[in-house]
Amino acid sequence: MQLPPDLDETLRRALTEDVGGGDVTSVAVIPDGAMGTARAIAKTGGVVAGGPVFERLFQLVDPGLLIRWIVLDGTSVSAGHVLGELRGSARSMLAGERVALNFLQHLSGIATLTRKFVDACEGTGSQILCTRKTLPGLRALERYAVQCGGGRLHRGGLDDGVLIKDNHVKVAGGVIEAVKRAKEGVPHTLKVEVEVDTLEQLQEALDAGADAILLDNAGLEVIKEAVAMVGGRVPLEISGGITLVNIREIALAGPVLISVGRITHSAPAMDISFEVMPSG
Repeated sequence: MQLPPDLDETLRRALTEDVGGGDVTSVAVIPDGAMGTARAIAKTGGVVAGGPVFERLFQLVDPGLLIRWIVLDGTSVSAGHVLGELRGSARSMLAGERVALNFLQHLSGIATLTRKFVDACEGTGSQILCTRKTLPGLRALERYAVQCGGGRLHRGGLDDGVLIKDNHVKVAGGVIEAVKRAKEGVPHTLKVEVEVDTLEQLQEALDAGADAILLDNAGLEVIKEAVAMVGGRVPLEISGGITLVNIREIALAGPVLISVGRITHSAPAMDISFEVMPSG
């Protein structure tokens, strides 16, 4: 798992958005030079993701802060678990509090929901993938959180692989023609995946030589038929309407790849508190 190379740029942009020209409340209320200690504490159980992001953000706020992060990313914790501690300028800690928690809670929420889907597939051979349904500007961090939760990565962007979607198929004139054009138009090193909605389209994709097939919004019986048709010749990806209620039976129909948009676009934030106390 790797954090994005432009992490500092992302964090500085978030700090500029929140702090702007300064934390006027802390300047007015907290004496200059006042020192404090702070702890980040899990208020609910979950999977932690974003510890290094939390640390780096406070380093950017004030290099003089002493930061001790305790829990490794990808670790499951229970309510009340202390995740990290800070010592130093009380003003600095209060200035970075909200932005640090926003990142930590959001990324931990993604990791937590991803882990639930991954655990639901345990023993089936099926795997959970993320999608491009991410918050603009935060995709790299959200993909990192998915990995912390045990999920696999799909393509990172439109330049990262060929995935012929339903609109491509309609404009190109069908599955066979779309796959043919893709095979002729990209280097042989790039695999060509095509999205299909029916078993008839799936057979066309196989006949056209697709390297992978994505079956979208299909019922369980159709998924089972699709698995039998493909017969392990190419990777089969399932997407659309995947929930924690139906994920297990879909996973058992495979092994298949299961892409789940909700692990990034709808993951609830993990509840984490930030408690600051004065110190001498």
